[in-house]
Parts: sequence; C-alpha cells; structure tokens
Amino acid sequence: MANITRRQREKRAYQLTLASGGFSLASVVLFVTSLVGVTGFGLFVLALVGAALSVLALRRTMGS
Repeated sequence: MANITRRQREKRAYQLTLASGGFSLASVVLFVTSLVGVTGFGLFVLALVGAALSVLALRRTMGS
C-alpha cells in the first residue's frame, strides 16, 4: 500500500466505510432475527467477523 495515490486511498477508505457500516447493520439485524428464531446464530457471527475485518482494514488504510 506504499505506492498508491491519495485518490486511491480515499476511494478505498470510502468503500471500507460503506462495507463496515453494511456489515454492522447486517450484524444487528441478524442478531435480532436469530433471537426470534428466524435465522441461525452462525450468520450473525459471520457478519460480525466481516464487520471487524473491514474496520481493521479501514484503520490500516487510514494509518492509525
């Protein structure tokens, strides 16, 4: 990631922000539906892992 332009870094950060928000929203919805019994708990865990990975990638992109 050392040789990417500022524009590419901005685009990556924006896409990762959208991905982490989407995974977070999906995690909440899947948690509620798993409590009700509509979906399994595994989908919630999978969405939670996706959210965590996208947040970590965003932090790495932002340099903090």
